[in-house]
Amino acid sequence: MQEQSRGQVQQQDGDRAAEAPEAASGLALELLVHGVGGTTPQDMLADPHLVQLTGDSVAGTYRRWPDRDAEDNPERYRDGAVEEAYSWAGLTSGSAGRALWLLLLPFMFANLAHWMRPPAPRTARAQGLYDIVVRVIAASLTVLLTAAACEAALDLTAWQCAGTGACAAHHSWLGFLSVTRGEWWSEPGRRLTLAAVVPLALVGALWWLSHMTWTSYEAQRPADPPDSSRDDVPPMEMPGFWYGMRLVRRLRMVHVAVAVLTIVLALLMPTLHYDRTTHGPLAVLGWILVGVAAVLAVGAVAALARSSRRETKQDNRPDSLAMRGLHWASLALLLPTAVYAGWARSDWQSGGRLPGAGGVFATLCLLQLALVLLLVVAALLLRAAGKAAGAGTTAGLKPAPETPVVVPSPRGADGGDADGGTANAAAAPTDTAFGGPDGPALLGLAGPATAMLGVGLGNLFTAGATVWAAQWLMGKGTLGVTLPGPPLLLIWHSSGVPVLAVLLLLPLVWLAVRMMLHKQALKAQVNAAYRTGGHTSPTRTGEIAGALAKAGLTDSGPVVIGTLAALAFLLAAVSLVGALAGGRTPALAAAGEPTLVSYAATTLQSVGSWLVGMFVVVLVAVGRSAYKQIATRRTVGVFWDIGTFWPRAAHPFAPPCYAERAVPDLHWRIRTWLHEDPDRRLVLSGHSQGTVLAAAAVWQLDPATRERVALLTYGCPLRRLYGRFFPGFMGPEDLVRLHTDAPYWRNLFRVTDPIGGPVRVAVPPGGQPVDAPALTDPLVYDRDERHPLPVPINAHSDYRADPRFLMERDVLLSQL
Repeated sequence: MQEQSRGQVQQQDGDRAAEAPEAASGLALELLVHGVGGTTPQDMLADPHLVQLTGDSVAGTYRRWPDRDAEDNPERYRDGAVEEAYSWAGLTSGSAGRALWLLLLPFMFANLAHWMRPPAPRTARAQGLYDIVVRVIAASLTVLLTAAACEAALDLTAWQCAGTGACAAHHSWLGFLSVTRGEWWSEPGRRLTLAAVVPLALVGALWWLSHMTWTSYEAQRPADPPDSSRDDVPPMEMPGFWYGMRLVRRLRMVHVAVAVLTIVLALLMPTLHYDRTTHGPLAVLGWILVGVAAVLAVGAVAALARSSRRETKQDNRPDSLAMRGLHWASLALLLPTAVYAGWARSDWQSGGRLPGAGGVFATLCLLQLALVLLLVVAALLLRAAGKAAGAGTTAGLKPAPETPVVVPSPRGADGGDADGGTANAAAAPTDTAFGGPDGPALLGLAGPATAMLGVGLGNLFTAGATVWAAQWLMGKGTLGVTLPGPPLLLIWHSSGVPVLAVLLLLPLVWLAVRMMLHKQALKAQVNAAYRTGGHTSPTRTGEIAGALAKAGLTDSGPVVIGTLAALAFLLAAVSLVGALAGGRTPALAAAGEPTLVSYAATTLQSVGSWLVGMFVVVLVAVGRSAYKQIATRRTVGVFWDIGTFWPRAAHPFAPPCYAERAVPDLHWRIRTWLHEDPDRRLVLSGHSQGTVLAAAAVWQLDPATRERVALLTYGCPLRRLYGRFFPGFMGPEDLVRLHTDAPYWRNLFRVTDPIGGPVRVAVPPGGQPVDAPALTDPLVYDRDERHPLPVPINAHSDYRADPRFLMERDVLLSQL
């Protein structure tokens, strides 16, 4: 976010300069780390004349031009600190074409599920079960995507449309494949073999994208740790945590193998089905190929089970011979499969749906639902193991108090509170502690819920794409009559989308009504806190109360995620039962029912695929807008940056992890700058997502270096989002350990901030709390002599413009 320049802040600070503690000896550096939104170094330092000190055009550190030689003239900064900005915007922004990464959301959700586990000892047996289940779910999504491409290319286009003269006649590009032409390519097996190029090209594109991002992110090696045997510390402190180069490479080989095996299966099933029914001699070859594919599939599952992260030290293990053999054997199997499918069978005719396709999707859906339930069991076992081991407790420390939703009173002319404290206006009965409740989100089941969202979204994309492709191919015909269309399960999935959309409106309406009631309840509190008396403006009071109410909506995120996951599971289960029990599309199944029921079923079936298509278009449009418009970028960016913060531990085709470049960058810069002079001090100043990167970098520092680093966080989501959704890695115990090892930590927040909040770190009795009193926002009710224009409600922005900011920073510097 755009920050105010040092000169402007000092001018606002005014007469507070005399109150600042006396600076210690040695040069002080404030290393700024921005949050979401693609902030430029020029915005961070409020100066167009900068010099880049480290990094490249994607990410690096910058200073103002006059500060470029600060190390040679430390006396110039005796009363302050040199400001240096680390910009990582290039890691998550760029061309608008990156908006297409949003289509990889199912993969990203599967990867997130890996990290959303309850806190438990690393030696708990359920840890291995959780890892394996998540990786198999991720692989099933790769199979689902490949199967969807096979369905559109092999079944709908090559098998059904090209095998129907009327359909092929409407698409001239299918002429040489049309059964009515009787040409060499017209035989079903050869049509299928040629169409297999489409899913194979998709797999190749995913491999290329993963490889390109891999060389830019995971291949950036962190600093060599001084002690490579650190295995008694939390994961975030381990030297191999941010180095996933080898793991992503191994996962990529396995996923390419399972994708290629899916294509092989799509070719073998219809061909072997024909040979079995005709008792042809080629059936033997078909069974041999099926056996080889089955062996490779078992090998892929075994490879997934063995592809675990090694974080105690940097993983430089070479790929095993078995792993490379699995990869190349699956690719090699394509050639004999293509020859087998394309072998001449003069009397083979295509009709109906592609044999075996329906069974594949039904089996895959059933497997995914079972895996999600198994992941729930693993999460419950981890939660029980954590409770038995006392995970999440902070014995001997004083719990940090909760922060009520109370508006801090505005400051007087001297910058302090007008009454020396906070206006303790009575909170409305519906108010809860700001920043959400303590404890893991969804009682530790956020991981299974997120995995279900990935599965549901993957099935949604698959159903919408295939049903839409079928409708486009058949033109004005009727699905199930003109063309058989995709497997029944996908049609049922697509038909359930309108129902899902209606059901989803219920919690959204509930949240909107709750926010409006909350806003009304907060108006009296706002007027009391700002002492407006009878001089109130309903519009201004409504703006402030609305900002407070909106800030609390973030804490309802677990409710929305849990509701979405439950609806996705219900839709998948009902669709599976409907497809297997009825054996017909929803429209045909309701053909003999009353007119209203029949019309509703037909409408749902017709509208469903278009709703999915519209959802995809809107998704990509929002992604493109996020790269062009700051307001959209700030809204979308927070969720996207959370999703891509974590390493690719489950799915190699997920969007890349920018932290595997940013955290080592910060670690290198902090360590090398401090080691040049023992008298130097450094304040790591992070905003929003930058606070998470800053904390991760401090976790990676050795204890001696940590003691010379102060942490200043503002707009911080460490506890509110990360601590609740990723309690196994950033839970209360981890934050307490961070504060213990880096005791100079101060956190600033506003109760109007929808993203950041208090960190509530427990401290020893008599210790200084990490959380500062909430900053006033807005600084004054409307306007006064010092503010001739209405003061904006900053919410999540412009923390450095607050008069208390520099005071807090200088206090941290004096404590080092």
